[in-house]
Amino acid sequence: MPYADVTMPDAQPNTIDATPRVGQTISHGGKEYTTIKEGLAHILVPGGTPTSTDPKLSKEETQQQQVFYNPIQQFNRDLSVLAIKTFGEDLVHRRQQKYELGRKRNEKKRQKAQEKNDVDENHNGVADTEGAPSKKRKLAEGEADEATGPAKKQRVAENGEGGQEEIPIVEQDATTGANEESQPWTPPFSILDALSATGLRALRYAQEIPFATAITSNDMSPNAVESIKLNVKHNKLEDKITANTGNAIAYMYSFCDKKGYDVIDLDPYGTAAPFIDSAIQAINDEGLLCVTCTDSAIFASHGYLEKTYSQYGGLPFKGDPCHEGGLRLVLHAIASSAARYGMAIEPLLSLSIDYYIRVFVRVRKAPTDVKLLAGKTMIVYHCEHGCGAWSTQFLARNKIAHNKKGDPFYKYGFAQGPTADQHCQHCGFRTHLSGPMYGGPLHNVGFIERVLAQLNNVDRETYPTMDRMEGMLRIALEEITFGVKQKKSNDEKDIRVLEPLIPKADPAEIDHSPFFFIPSSIAKIVHCSAPSTAALRGALRHAGFRVTMSHCKPGSIKTDASWTDIWHVMLEWVRQRAPLKNPLKEYSAGRAIVAKGSASDYFQDQGGKALADATMDNADKMDVEITTTQKPSYKDTNFEVKFDEDLGRDHDKGKYVRYQIAPRENWGPMARAK
Repeated sequence: MPYADVTMPDAQPNTIDATPRVGQTISHGGKEYTTIKEGLAHILVPGGTPTSTDPKLSKEETQQQQVFYNPIQQFNRDLSVLAIKTFGEDLVHRRQQKYELGRKRNEKKRQKAQEKNDVDENHNGVADTEGAPSKKRKLAEGEADEATGPAKKQRVAENGEGGQEEIPIVEQDATTGANEESQPWTPPFSILDALSATGLRALRYAQEIPFATAITSNDMSPNAVESIKLNVKHNKLEDKITANTGNAIAYMYSFCDKKGYDVIDLDPYGTAAPFIDSAIQAINDEGLLCVTCTDSAIFASHGYLEKTYSQYGGLPFKGDPCHEGGLRLVLHAIASSAARYGMAIEPLLSLSIDYYIRVFVRVRKAPTDVKLLAGKTMIVYHCEHGCGAWSTQFLARNKIAHNKKGDPFYKYGFAQGPTADQHCQHCGFRTHLSGPMYGGPLHNVGFIERVLAQLNNVDRETYPTMDRMEGMLRIALEEITFGVKQKKSNDEKDIRVLEPLIPKADPAEIDHSPFFFIPSSIAKIVHCSAPSTAALRGALRHAGFRVTMSHCKPGSIKTDASWTDIWHVMLEWVRQRAPLKNPLKEYSAGRAIVAKGSASDYFQDQGGKALADATMDNADKMDVEITTTQKPSYKDTNFEVKFDEDLGRDHDKGKYVRYQIAPRENWGPMARAK
């Protein structure tokens, strides 16, 4: 039996016009290439370059592939195809509805005009009582009246004046010239792959998004553009993809005064910050901006906070939730850039993935929504050197008021501050500032549900990362809803039949429960054995709080409980399940917390005294300065703590691939293109 084409390379090289197949050898321009496939697209890799799509290759082998193909980012590309397709179905559907509404309106106008003409014709042959031709007939025949001058009807017909609106006979598309008489009108849907390299993203968008009408694949490297043109020709997509050589920033700014793109994809090596402002200029109203940032050492680390501010306009969050802080910094940069031009953003999906973040943001011209931005922008007070607690402070307040008719409107005012003391109210250590950053929801529930619905109609061969996509999307859905069922069930049975229109989120909505914590991290503060995630989640749920997990990190807990409630539960864990075996240091954050709660009897057992009665004589280091504040007292927290592991357990555990384990060491981006 002969080997299949997908496993055996061709014995003789094919030309560039050959039908694309995996493993075939292409000879063009005196060079030989090998074809590899991702999704429904094929790209040509120069001969002698490793072409394996196995992510478990050694670092040395993957570095040889350089920028021709990076299998590590296939998840990014798979997710991008489905996200853009989901968004596009919404946009195309609304454009089709608008077109049909315009057709019906024009049809009604044509009918009214025809009825009026029929009435006029019926009166044309009727004589007046004296036997003379009627005045209307004179005007209809183009005869001039001495008193009135040229016929009014004639002027309307010839010049389109006289108060009568001209009704076009055929609705025509300015781009394609298609009309009702020749062929059905196709809603335009354009995509810009601004930093395209080999053009793989553009190729996949053209092949896998059937309603995409025009795709531009741009790169400033002439060699890269030649590679793009070669791949476009090999995939036979010249009628849909246009390759462009140019600086992405300058190219996007060229659309300031003309119609731009419906989708712009920014996938740079490093930060996307330099491209955001120009992308806002080039995107259409109600367009989708897709942004990738791979500089996690900047947006999710405290080592270069001055650079974080210069690129994203805020300071990074230090601690376990640093990657969610990075997401909010990037969204803040996009929102503030868009606001300068009267455009508001709506995050549809915001994910921290491996070593990078990926956000999908809907951008619309909405000056009224822009006014709400200050009330959705927050700074964070973070006790990074002490207990790890944080509190948020929004820059402004959006308050609903009502006019004399009872209609609601927003009043914009200053926020009362500060929401936190200079020292942490829980442990007394100094707090530090992070932000400003975006304080609204990270996802749109309706959008995630519709992307999940797309997964029901794809095959595993085209989307081999579909298990991970489903797991991450479901955890993002739980993250924004806290697992509460929406009006439309999220079950697979119902999610197949969702309508294409993505519900618009409340533009004033803020996230009252940002960030998350790790049980083992807070257990270190009080030096006790860490509770299981199920036990801690069960205790919080039993007390009436909403609890879920974060997609950013396994073992995370995201809840609407306050830090006072969290520490009360944690100290009950110490009292009920994990008594302390060793004394806590006198000026430690853990001792300050234990002294205020249900485990404070521990100090009497040890013959020591509570931190609240101590002085600050030995706390001379600035970053660990503490106070003698005695509030809050966790003894006053009035809810029963019951560690119900069954209540806190995920009963669908193992059903979805929520967190991926890195296939090899040094899992990350390849070398920068040279």
